[in-house]
Amino acid sequence: MTERVVLAYSGGLDTSVAIGWIAEETGAEVIAVAVDVGQGGEDLDVIRKRALACGAVEAEVADAKDEFAEEYCLPAIKANALYMDRYPLVSALSRPTIVKHLVAAAKKHGATTVAHGCTGKGNDQVRFEAGISSLAPDLKCIAPVRDYAMTRDKAIAFCEAKGLPIATTKKSPYSIDQNVFGRAVETGFLEDIWNAPIEDVYDYTANPATPRDADEVVITFEAGVPVAIDGQAVTVLQAIQQLNERAGAQGIGRIDMVEDRLVGIKSREIYEAPGAIALITAHQELESVTVERELARYKRQVEQRWSELVYDGLWFSPLKRALDGFIAEANEHVSGDIRMTLHGGRAVVTGRKSAKSLYDFNLATYDTGDTFDQSLSKGFIEIFGLSSKIAAKRDLV
Repeated sequence: MTERVVLAYSGGLDTSVAIGWIAEETGAEVIAVAVDVGQGGEDLDVIRKRALACGAVEAEVADAKDEFAEEYCLPAIKANALYMDRYPLVSALSRPTIVKHLVAAAKKHGATTVAHGCTGKGNDQVRFEAGISSLAPDLKCIAPVRDYAMTRDKAIAFCEAKGLPIATTKKSPYSIDQNVFGRAVETGFLEDIWNAPIEDVYDYTANPATPRDADEVVITFEAGVPVAIDGQAVTVLQAIQQLNERAGAQGIGRIDMVEDRLVGIKSREIYEAPGAIALITAHQELESVTVERELARYKRQVEQRWSELVYDGLWFSPLKRALDGFIAEANEHVSGDIRMTLHGGRAVVTGRKSAKSLYDFNLATYDTGDTFDQSLSKGFIEIFGLSSKIAAKRDLV
């Protein structure tokens, strides 16, 4: 029986060429799988037909936008997930979504191997292969660009020699990955970290320096889930999409950073994530009102570790699953409204309202009606600082 390989297919030059390349190198039949996580571009049926025209024996396409938003982006919002305190895991979140569809297709079609188009120096190869091995340990993985040195020049030559139905136009100066949660841009002149990004790098966001009127928005959460925008009910996907438009129009969500890749190198990345940044900012603020102090302090540690695990491709790991349970519990009371002003590249919180609020006006006020018994503070301070005071007496001798 001829072996079968499931290929993560984008519809572009590299993965279109990979269909025939894999068939020639391995003798296997190729099943192409394209997953829509809100990256835009061509119609899924066009992509499916192209895969078949390029030699795939089967081609599957999946509209996974809602799945991606609810099962992957939402946990990141609840976790306030920002790798290195800045990056909202745009690409890292989409990979396990795609992995689930690749593994399902491999089981359906009796494939023994899964292929992807990643290079050997990025994070995505790890995210794909660690995810696949966690869901289906018996599947093998190959990466033509990495394993068979399938350079772009070779890909173009192969495409032209085989007469494949795909344009071999001049390559973009940037490497771009995008989905509904954001957009990642790298390479080209950006590799010189002294070079400032120019406006044509950006697509999801308008120039924040351009004068324009501010936009006020109210985001409603229930147990950490965004459920309404300005009082109108939304799905998680719709919340992200609407805030991509509104926050993006104000230039919010631009990130220029040098990040620590899992493979050990530092890489300069430009990100645009207007909806993600607006939602995480609002969610963090609502947590400050509704989450008890010690839980909030510990959750910040969990958030950092959760973000590192997802960035490193360990979405399906036991530790990540265990932390999911903690984060879900911590979001139990994160319900209410956050009012924000979107303007000049910033999402600024201006109001908070929650039936689950721990903020007590009568305890917080300094005016008449203050119910905080200040007479208790003197004794509290004596006991709270006692161990340090005893140590100080010893150390100052």
